[in-house]
Amino acid sequence: MAHTGDCFLVPGPVRMSDACLQAMATPVMTARGPEFRQVMARLNSGLRYAFNLSPSSPEMKTQSWTGEDGYRVVVVSGSGTAAMEMVIANRFRNNDLVLVPTNGKFGERVADICRQFCNVKQLKYDWGRSFDLYELEQQLERGCYEALLICHNETSSGITQDAEAIAEMCERYNVSFILDGITSVGGMPVHPAKWKAEAVVMGAQKCTAGPSGIAAIALNEHCVERINAIHQQGDANPRYYLDMISALKKGDDDQTPWTPAINLAMGWGAALEHLKEETNEARWSRCETMAKGVRALFTDLGFALLADSGQRSTTVTAILYPEGVDDAWRSALKDRYDTQVIGAQDHLKGKMFRVGSMGETPLEEMIEGCKRMIECFGEFGVDLKDVDVESYFR
Repeated sequence: MAHTGDCFLVPGPVRMSDACLQAMATPVMTARGPEFRQVMARLNSGLRYAFNLSPSSPEMKTQSWTGEDGYRVVVVSGSGTAAMEMVIANRFRNNDLVLVPTNGKFGERVADICRQFCNVKQLKYDWGRSFDLYELEQQLERGCYEALLICHNETSSGITQDAEAIAEMCERYNVSFILDGITSVGGMPVHPAKWKAEAVVMGAQKCTAGPSGIAAIALNEHCVERINAIHQQGDANPRYYLDMISALKKGDDDQTPWTPAINLAMGWGAALEHLKEETNEARWSRCETMAKGVRALFTDLGFALLADSGQRSTTVTAILYPEGVDDAWRSALKDRYDTQVIGAQDHLKGKMFRVGSMGETPLEEMIEGCKRMIECFGEFGVDLKDVDVESYFR
């Protein structure tokens, strides 16, 4: 069935389901009573599913936050950036040295957060270019790094890092591996246990189609041990609200150390139930089908893509404008075609647009949105050949 109505094709925050919105409209409850503990247990169990971890019971008083793989999930009343800062502030001493390769805005943010709490060696690649794995290995051979941190899926440039290869190198050189998975968890294969990742972060408003302002962390046993050791030795960085020790003490009680984002937690829990119903594998596949279709369609129409061909993201596609077109096209697309995509950032602003293929976006909405994009480019004098848009998504 063809899509009608608006097309909202941005790489987060994404459209939320009616079930998610209705859950957030639930009358408020006390944060310390059994009702909210049950909300947290359900949320923890859903998070473990989204993180691709071993299952846990959604019932309170059953250690819903942990499982047989030893990972624990911690809910953060804050954005994905807050969750990433929580990991970094608690995991490292101020004299630790970490390695952060970057090829986009959000990897650079990871490096900037690290600079507040430890020493950083940043390997800066052009936006959209793949990491040089040989250069990474040369750095790890030096034996001076406590950890390597990456933004797994870089939505600013439309590239996904080769996490499996990087994880193997980290294991070989005994270096901790930490992922910003804010736009990958729930939208593409992520394997924390297989990759032996110490910590992985996700934000609700991206691939899991939850509300903005709440995030989660998956930590393994080694990460917890290091955080405790640093705390006990008196070497911890200053922190208060984002203190991981306080959060870990509350996990078994299905609780948070501070007042939680109650209604956001209820909404996210409902969104994760939708993910379970669809299954991780089906959502990964749908996102990939949409992204491949967008890439093939716009490439055939003569557009250039920013990211290296071997590692293009399945949750966002970064497309360069043709000559003579800028963000005025994007404004027209929104105002006249009821369709939204997102622009570029920093030095690429006005030179590129990005199409999100994450969350619960149906294939029909993506197809209709692409048709509207093509028509809008025609209004801007871009001569494009006739194509069967649907055929790119079969």
